[in-house]
Amino acid sequence: MAEQKLAERPAATEPTRENPCGPIGTGVIFENDQVRVWDMKVAAGGKKAWHHHKLDYVIINVSGGKIELENVNGHTIVADDKVGGVIWNDAGQKHELRNLSGHPYQNILVELKNGKTSS
Repeated sequence: MAEQKLAERPAATEPTRENPCGPIGTGVIFENDQVRVWDMKVAAGGKKAWHHHKLDYVIINVSGGKIELENVNGHTIVADDKVGGVIWNDAGQKHELRNLSGHPYQNILVELKNGKTSS
């Protein structure tokens, strides 16, 4: 089998502020025609790469913790999520999440497939 030249290989698309193409969560744990449910984990001091929420969604905080969200315009907010807290967000958000806590951060994120969408 001939080796493919480096220049011919497709470039891996990395999530960036300009191209927030990362996955919404760590992994999909349930999906049907109504919802997609993500488990989302971020290590202590880690980050969830740039991503775009194209569907309305609900977050259920599992671990709680201090996080920082930065949107594509450079605006940041710091939140102290409480264990069991529930957060609603409209479709369209593009951001990166940083875990400012000294412990792993986890939430369950439920995307609503029949809600509003964003391109």
